[in-house]
Amino acid sequence: MPDGRHLDHFLIRLRPVAVATVVNEANEVLLLWRHRFITDSWGWELAAGVVEDGEDIAVAAARELEEETGWRPGPLHHLMSVEPSNGLTDARHHIYWADEGEYLGHPVDDFESDRREWVPLKLVPDMVARGEVPAANMAAALLLLHHLRLGQDAMP
Repeated sequence: MPDGRHLDHFLIRLRPVAVATVVNEANEVLLLWRHRFITDSWGWELAAGVVEDGEDIAVAAARELEEETGWRPGPLHHLMSVEPSNGLTDARHHIYWADEGEYLGHPVDDFESDRREWVPLKLVPDMVARGEVPAANMAAALLLLHHLRLGQDAMP
């Protein structure tokens, strides 16, 4: 502890996680509908995965997006970096987005999600409020994208 006291605590050390999506000209965001067995729940997420040893984080984000969605992003913009569970793990999630992408075909890792969809950004606040984006890091990223692309005029 900062004051010198000792606290026994469990810690999970993890590699960084790279996350990415594309927002198209119609202000639709590319999302994955997936099941998480740990919580036995379904929800919308962005493509994400572990950064390999020596791999650039933005390169990892682009790789994950392509593997999980079949879309290769254009130039990536860093959106945010978060520590989604800093009381338990040291993992940092680095989230990127692109405003263009190229469809290469069916995703290699299609087993990781039930489906992939372009969802209007204007729907994001209500989706988060209904619990359809259960992961806090994904919800934060989508709400920030909503704000950046649509601004205050789109708020309900």
